[in-house]
Amino acid sequence: MAYSSRSAERSPGAKFAIALLIATLLTIPLFTVYLLVYDRQNQSETARSSIAEGWGGPQTLAGPLLIIPYQETVSETVTEGGRQVTKQSTVWRELALAPTSADIVSRLTPERRQRSIYEAVVYGAHTSGRAQFALPTDLQRFGVRAEQLAYDRAELRFGVSDARGLFGPPPKVVVNGTSRPLQPGKGLSETGGSGFFAWIDAAPLRAAPMAVDFAFDFRGNGWLTLAPQAGDTRWTVSSSWPSPSFQGGFLPIKPSVSDKGFRAVYRIGNLALGRALVSSRVSAPDEAQTASRGLVALNSGAGDYEARVTLITPVDLYSQVNRSVKYGFLFIGFTFMAFLMFDVIGGVRVSSVEYLLVGAGLVLFFVMLLAFAEVVGFLAAYLIAAGAIIGLLTSYSAAVLRSRKRAGYILGLLAALYAVLYILLNLEAYSLLIGSVLLFIALAAVMFLTRNIDWGMVGRRDDEPDGVDEPPVTPRAPATIRG
Repeated sequence: MAYSSRSAERSPGAKFAIALLIATLLTIPLFTVYLLVYDRQNQSETARSSIAEGWGGPQTLAGPLLIIPYQETVSETVTEGGRQVTKQSTVWRELALAPTSADIVSRLTPERRQRSIYEAVVYGAHTSGRAQFALPTDLQRFGVRAEQLAYDRAELRFGVSDARGLFGPPPKVVVNGTSRPLQPGKGLSETGGSGFFAWIDAAPLRAAPMAVDFAFDFRGNGWLTLAPQAGDTRWTVSSSWPSPSFQGGFLPIKPSVSDKGFRAVYRIGNLALGRALVSSRVSAPDEAQTASRGLVALNSGAGDYEARVTLITPVDLYSQVNRSVKYGFLFIGFTFMAFLMFDVIGGVRVSSVEYLLVGAGLVLFFVMLLAFAEVVGFLAAYLIAAGAIIGLLTSYSAAVLRSRKRAGYILGLLAALYAVLYILLNLEAYSLLIGSVLLFIALAAVMFLTRNIDWGMVGRRDDEPDGVDEPPVTPRAPATIRG
């Protein structure tokens, strides 16, 4: 039996298996690109921290809080010479009094700062407000008598998480119309012990509520957090930055966001905070321990009893590049399937090396996208990288497929894929829906085009073209034997 040259050619099933194997191997460089994006993102965050260094970190505000010391006699039973002896001593305690109401206004002025290809958003902030303090009528319920309080040794404390950010005119604190000089330190635990305070005489508090007006300027980056203390806190924060993110355990009741900026109003009561306006402690906490606890809190997310406003960057190019890499499998799959159809149906043989080179070009797109996005922005980088790869693969396809018309199909396929990918990146909420519909359409098209293909070349003579059934064999009459 004579064999034709087709007997040495791979079956359609074997061609599909080779294309699938090469596509699977290309997941290795795709994963490498994913790691590259992650590494560049870490470098960007390090550079942004370096840019903002010395300007002021993410800021947390707390207070004001009125601290009034008082003396208390305590008894302690000790064992001396085998006998229990009761001793009495006098210790200083602190009565922490939160304001009954606080009206705080913060105005943020954002600024972009650049170094090389990296950019950080920092801000200057002006905060002012008024707080009202009053002694509770049931003070004795807290184990403290009004006559025990050393009003002349009272302190008014304000918390600012990074006091290095205080700049401009010195902070002003006015108590009942009288300006008070300020001292550094003795902040609140919510701000890691960082802040400032003023010595005051709180004796007028025995007769009437005390009004405190304050104003100060500071700098920071990333976000501004308020740790409310008062029985009724009203915080109004505004800025010209058009992309805020409201986080934490409390959200604004009247947010207004536009291209010209935002304005948000918070209203928080101490019942929501779950704390009383009055508390007492033996003495001020150790500053070093307080500072360490505060730093841990500052490096974490917003707390359940905090209100935070973050100045976010509208377009995070690393996030978009990262998402685009996850669609790399679709690019490789669709393109390889097009070449396989030309090979199996069109009769144009595509070698394994050609599949590999086309796949390398598809992977290179994501590397170029990342490299150009860091310099010219995501949209321009996308157009440059997509245009370069489409042009390269179209030219190469014209040689591999031995036809400019067939290369035109590859051009249309790649252009459609990159257009759809850009749409998916911008319509995050519907990306899964659109992607699943496209996969269904692609699968239906492939099934339709390959419905008559014998993937294993089984049941066909070697001299027979693909897709043609064998003609029926007419039985011959038995031969007559003559004697």
